[in-house]
Amino acid sequence: MRRLLRIPDNGPRGSIMGAQNALSGSIAISGIRCIFTYILIPLMGPILGLGGIAPVLGLVLGAVSVVFIVMSMRRFFAAEHKWRWGYASVGMALVVLVIVQSAFDIAHLLGR
Repeated sequence: MRRLLRIPDNGPRGSIMGAQNALSGSIAISGIRCIFTYILIPLMGPILGLGGIAPVLGLVLGAVSVVFIVMSMRRFFAAEHKWRWGYASVGMALVVLVIVQSAFDIAHLLGR
């Protein structure tokens, strides 16, 4: 996993606090993405006329979310945190869900 995340084997060990701060940021970004994607855009989109940019906004928010998830995974593995594999499982599941949502957004954009 360290090789996949491009963490050098002999590199300096990261801090546990850095990993936990990255996790907090990742969860906040994912939460904001979910609020926008599943609540605000469906409810406010038709009222504000956001129908055309909703898939684009979903793609951008999804990309930002994936970047933060990977960054926090890197910090967990660099710090050799005891929950790194558990977080990696949850993080990868979230990345898969974002990819599926992105596929729907791209299909919506190409269907026009």
